[in-house]
Amino acid sequence: MAFKGDGQIWMNGRLIDWKDARIHVLSHVIHYGSSVFEGIRAYKTNRGAAVFRLKAHIDRLFDSAKIYRMQIPFSSQDIYDATLETIRANKLSECYIRPIVYRGYHSLGVDPGSCPIDVAIAAWEWGKYLGPAALENGVEVCVSSWARIAPNTMPCMAKSGANYMNSQLIKMEAIARGCVEGIALDVNGHVSEGSGENVFIVRDGAVLTPPFDASILPGITRNTVLTLAEELGYKVIEANIPREALYISDEVFFTGSAAEITPISMIDKIVIGSGRRGPVTKRIQDRFFEYLAGDHDDPYGWLDFVYTEATVGA
Repeated sequence: MAFKGDGQIWMNGRLIDWKDARIHVLSHVIHYGSSVFEGIRAYKTNRGAAVFRLKAHIDRLFDSAKIYRMQIPFSSQDIYDATLETIRANKLSECYIRPIVYRGYHSLGVDPGSCPIDVAIAAWEWGKYLGPAALENGVEVCVSSWARIAPNTMPCMAKSGANYMNSQLIKMEAIARGCVEGIALDVNGHVSEGSGENVFIVRDGAVLTPPFDASILPGITRNTVLTLAEELGYKVIEANIPREALYISDEVFFTGSAAEITPISMIDKIVIGSGRRGPVTKRIQDRFFEYLAGDHDDPYGWLDFVYTEATVGA
């Protein structure tokens, strides 16, 4: 996905032109990966554009910043309002949204305390992360030779830019092996997650996913799928999953704000189930997209609408 390079980006309290959203080459974030961020989607619903679980994403952004001792100079309400403002400014009906909090330009050194905390929010059109056919046909993946970060080394519960160097190794290795994505194991050899997705398996009608102590990011879509699976009557289990359980699962699928709910058809050249989307994955997918389209009652308050009567006339 290449950027068009137009539109506006919200930076530190104001909207600026896309081309002017720049930072200094000696900004702390460039040298030490000192950033936390979110990936969020807005969808075109039957009631207009709506952001999916915006409050949950902003809460996780603030949690990530707190773990890294980054005091965001805006309130969560400020970031909420700025996100919607950015979508409106770019006249988008559905899009991917990237808020990022980072340590900016002042001085260099491992101690980041003197560097300012800067915030930016961008939004742009972005299609299906793993390809448009993947939602039905599934994707081929491999188990990576790179493990996820071990506990007490770097905090996996923070969505940190530095953590994604590990993700890049997993992703690049998978592509080099002819796969779309990789699945990493944790330090104990249990299934952890993909380079940017949580992992679920289906076995004998139960839906299983690794727990937080398997070095996973606490995914917003992961949490959504746990809710939907229970809503649909499935037994849901959070437990450590051995590598070999992947191969003998009835179904395996990824979840994530970018990947949404993407079935996995093959792992390490072993066909999973029927080799395409299974019935449990489809039921959960269908219910998920019903919520995203506004076709299902939303008792959880998952949709935040971008354009109200007041903003349409503004």
